[in-house]
Formats: sequence, C-alpha cells, structure tokens
Amino acid sequence: MTLREMLRRGPIMAVKDFSNPYEFSARSYEWRLHCGPEAIENRLKEEVIRLGAKRAFVFCSPSIKSKTNSVERVQAALGPLFAGYFDGIHVEAPYPDVVAATEAAREAGADLLISLGAGTIVVATRVINIYLCETGDHQAMATQYPEGKPAVSPRLNAPKLPTINITTTPTGAMNRGGQGVASPHLDQNRLEYFDPKTRPAALIWDHEAIMATPLNMMRGFCINGYIGSALGAGRRSENPLVEADREHMKALHQRAYRRMHEDPNAIDWRIDLFTSALLGNRAADDSLRGAHMHNGESFESDYGLGTALHIRFPHVWQQDSGSALRATVIRQSKAPSKETLEAVARALNIWQDGRSLEQTQMAIADEVERIYRAEGMPASVRELKISKEDFPAIAQDSIKIFNSNAGLRDPENHVRGAIAMLEAAW
Repeated sequence: MTLREMLRRGPIMAVKDFSNPYEFSARSYEWRLHCGPEAIENRLKEEVIRLGAKRAFVFCSPSIKSKTNSVERVQAALGPLFAGYFDGIHVEAPYPDVVAATEAAREAGADLLISLGAGTIVVATRVINIYLCETGDHQAMATQYPEGKPAVSPRLNAPKLPTINITTTPTGAMNRGGQGVASPHLDQNRLEYFDPKTRPAALIWDHEAIMATPLNMMRGFCINGYIGSALGAGRRSENPLVEADREHMKALHQRAYRRMHEDPNAIDWRIDLFTSALLGNRAADDSLRGAHMHNGESFESDYGLGTALHIRFPHVWQQDSGSALRATVIRQSKAPSKETLEAVARALNIWQDGRSLEQTQMAIADEVERIYRAEGMPASVRELKISKEDFPAIAQDSIKIFNSNAGLRDPENHVRGAIAMLEAAW
C-alpha cells in the first residue's frame, strides 16, 4: 500500500449531503467585544459589574506576570473587585497547573474568571471553570473514545461562572466552548472537554497587552493565517453567512500579511488577525451542524499530527508544528478538483495555464514551503528538533484529538499513516 493510499483511508462516517446552501440554520450567544487602547482600564470593570460579580480572579502564564504589567493593570482597573491571580499555567496547560489554579480560585471565592494571555490560558480557564463547578471525576468528564464508536463528550450540566477573556494573541480559542489540558500521566496525553456554558461573556482586545506579545509569535499567526486562508480558497461555503465570513477572513489575512512586512510594529494588522479569528468561529457557528468538506475541495488536514506534536513536546510551538507538516501534507494529499487547485494557486499568486493538476498541486506545496523558509519558520519535522524514535508515540497521540478524529477510528491504519506522514515530512 502506498503512502497516499494509507492516508486516504480513514474513518467511515455517514455524511449528510448539504447540497442546498440556501437552506440553513445559524446560532449565536450573547457576548460583548471591546477593542482599543486602554480597553482594560476603560471597559473591564463595567463588564464585571454588568455580570454581577464581586470577586474576579485572573489566570495567566509566568511570562505575562513577569514580563508585562497586564496583571497590575487589571488589578488597578478592578479595585476591590479584584480577588487575586494565579500565574503558574505553563504552555499547553499541564493538568497539575490547572488543578492548582482551580484550588487557588476556589480559595479566593472567585465568582468570575478572567483569562489573560494566549490560547493556553483561554482553554485552561474554561477547564478551571468546569473543575470549579462540576463534581465528577476529571477524567470521566472528559471526551471519551470508546473502541469501535465515535468520540463523545459527556454533558456537563452544572451552571458555570461568567468568564472574560483578555486575549493577547489571535487564537481561535478566544470564544469557543471546547478545551483541553496536557495530561502525559494518562494514556491519551490530553484531556478534552466541551461545555458551551464556558464561552466568554466578554472579550477584551487591549492594544497595549497585544503589543506586549513577542513579534515573532505574532508573525507566526500571521504567516500561517495567510497560508491557511489561501489553502481554503477552493472550499464551497455551506451558506451565504459562512461565505461572507470566510471571504472577509481571506481579505483580512492578505492585508495583515502585507502590513506585517510594511510596518511590523503597527497594531492594525494584529487587530485584523484577531478579527479573522473571531470570524472563523462565527463561520463555524453558522455552518450546518455535521457538514463536512465536500470531496475534492481541500487537501488533507495536518491538525491532528500538528496538535500531537506540540502537546507532546513543550518546546515545539503550535504554529511551528503546523508549518513543519503543511507542505508535505499537500504533496501527499489526494488531488483536489481543478477548481480548488486553481482557486488556491490564484490565492498564492502562482497560477499558470497549461499545468497539469499534479503539477499545480506540487507548485502549491513548493510555494508554501518557500514562504515558510523565507519567513524563517520550520518547513520540515527535522527542524523541530525531535527524534524519529518518537514517531510511534506521536502517531498514537494523534488518534484521540476530537477536532481531527471524532468519528469511527481505525487505530492501526491511523498510526501507520501518521508515521508515514512524519517520515515523509522529515
């Protein structure tokens, strides 16, 4: 069996044919967004008061506390409504950190939670909310992967505390209901949860807090966003709402990528990235539940393997794990349709008449690799400084990642295909 054939084989699921984009449903929930200079000083307290809270508790990473003044700004803005902070949540939200943070919030009598930082802190705060409010066993409450059956996330019915997210990176986690913590002490290396009640009541995009994020980190979001929007150019939208969001996301990423090179220290392209992340979540909410990519509309996904990489190896940043795999995944994917290939090639400004489908696909992969290398991001797994001996463990980890493998799973075939992909990307 060839590598490409192994990668084509996957979970067999009954997928509804959403062929009519003008027959759809949409859903939303109440939230507020405040963006601007001194948004912490000008908007945070009013949101805490609006939510009826008296003891707001902050979660952040050690670097946010030691390298910025953001915690002090929050404390000054809230005054007597500030109940304390916990700054011991490290990258990928290790389970012991989250448990310790939960106990700190409980001891402080927290009645509102504030996440201050990047995606790790956002998702950790949602898990903390669950641990504070639910009484079940932590592992039993997590998403389960029963053998021979689709993954299932248990219903978590207890009311949750209100949350405000002060996000410092354009993470797609900013207003979602899913979350996960690193749990290397367990066989699945990650505990995943889903509870829409943990979505934030308010988002704050504070210019000073955003500008405190290292430029190299923000560049990674920008570069991957630009490439990701181009690779999604050929996807058919499920309905006009989704189409509008995705088209504007593409425009925002193109503008942000250009502005990043013109003026790296400007706030405008950073806010474009934040806006695109929010629109991506809105597009997901407005999509038809259960809708999947139509055949021939995209390349294979690197999400599962990329997630397994950066969870298992704390030194591997999430943006780098994706870039290290992406060109290889494109090369190894089943060829998309001519329409998709042309749309992607045009989005990357490399379309040429007369090329075969295979030549166009390889040209897209080459261009993606060229961009990553020109921008100083890893374009191969070797550059992540991991060992080939870890490939089986990485492949095994990638089985139990809900966003990439929620359906029926063939573990043996999945592991073979994942190892083959890692080898090809080496």
